[in-house]
Parts: sequence; C-alpha cells; structure tokens
Amino acid sequence: MTYKFIAALTTVILAILSSTTHAANWSKTQLHINRGVFDHPFTKQKAMNDIISLQHASTNNYGDVFFFVDYLDDDYVDGFNDKDFYSEGYATFSGKALFDWQYNFWRLQDVGFVIGYNAAGDAKMLKYLPGIKLSWDIPGFDFLTTTATAYFDDSAGIGQGGAPQTNNTFMLDLAWGYPYSLGSQKFYFTGHAEYIGSRRNEVGRYVNDWILAQMAFQWDLGHAIATTSNTLMLGVEWQVWRNKMGTSHNESATQLHIVWTF
Repeated sequence: MTYKFIAALTTVILAILSSTTHAANWSKTQLHINRGVFDHPFTKQKAMNDIISLQHASTNNYGDVFFFVDYLDDDYVDGFNDKDFYSEGYATFSGKALFDWQYNFWRLQDVGFVIGYNAAGDAKMLKYLPGIKLSWDIPGFDFLTTTATAYFDDSAGIGQGGAPQTNNTFMLDLAWGYPYSLGSQKFYFTGHAEYIGSRRNEVGRYVNDWILAQMAFQWDLGHAIATTSNTLMLGVEWQVWRNKMGTSHNESATQLHIVWTF
C-alpha cells in the first residue's frame, strides 16, 4: 500500500464520518492549539512541538462520530514531527438507537459498535479499530466511555519507506469529560487513557505494550471575560506515556492548551 493511497483512504474515511453529521442531534467542532516539549522516543532528543488540531464530535440518529486531525511541527529537524499529520476517527452505532436495547446493569447507558482508524503521514501508518464501546451515565460527567477494539495494521511498511508493519493486537480506552466550577469560574477536565497490547514488527523486533494518558485541565476563559461559556478555553494538557510508541522510553510532558469551539 502506497503513501498516496493511505492519504486518499484517510480522506475518504473522514468524509464518510463527516457525512453522518448532517442530521446531527448534537455537534461540536473545535480548533486546538498545543505547545510543549516532547521526546523523540527512539533518539531521546527533546524538541519544542506545536500541534494544531481540528476536532469534531457529534451524535445522530444512528449513534455518534468523533475524529481529529493533527498537524505537528517541532524545532528540531530529524524526520520526526516535522510538518507531519496524525489522525484518528471513530463512528459508533448505538444499540439503543438502532435496536431499542434497554440496559439494567448499574449505570450502563448504551452499548455501541465501533469502527475506527488511526493514520500517520511520515510513518505511512494505518490501523483499523473495530470493537465495542460502553457509555456510562455517571453523575457530574458530560460523558464517560470505555472502549475495547482490535488493532489491525494495514501500514505501508519498510518496503514503502514507512515505519515497520506490526502484528495485530488490541486497544482498551477510557474517555471522559467533567465540568466543574470554583466560585464564579468554570472549568473542564477531559481526556482519555489507552492501553495497546504488545506485538512484533515485520523485522521480528518486539514492540512493547503502552499506556498513554492525555488529560486537559481547561479554564473557561470565554465565560470569565465575556460571559460566553464553552467557546474559548485556556489550560494545560498533560501527556503521560509509558513505553512511548512501543519503545522502553517513558514520558511526562505538559503543554499550553488553547481550545476554540466554532
């Protein structure tokens, strides 16, 4: 599979995901700007990174859609995060919406069938993630979900100038959004934590399992200065990565975090 084909396929998947939002019941599109120092997991080189992200989430009569596209650039030219892109997208088909399933287990709100992808530019990486998502009705949370998917590799591989292909594995993910107030100020705590299983790559090298947690602590700046809530957020995003990208390198990094909701 060539890089051009991966890029074209990613565009098509994004278009398909976006098309399901035309009759959206709820929709949010955001621009994220992050700036912070990250490590190259293979060389340990530190570099200041700028990440500009377009992120979209919505619900519709069939379930929900979430995707984002990152543009990454750092201040150290080494072929890693140099004007690169990374994207993920997930479409969930709701058991309650499609089949009128009712749930009597604790605070289980819905069971959904997920199809997702992860794609990266320079690495010519493409993964498919079919699986199950459980949505939970927890007091105080805007949302709380747990997801389990396969992690199927369809990357270009070394032969096409990309990162090595790997065996298939699985992913577990927890995602949340929690609004709260302190005095007259409004805040939002959101993020996700994922576990991806170990595997081997096409040259036989062992790729470690990893845990990646990305947590954003946001202050509602729009509400503070203009009484317009949930439009402009300022805060810090904290990334904790055990065995970053399957190496044995661990990272803890904070970033300046700005979010504008369209």
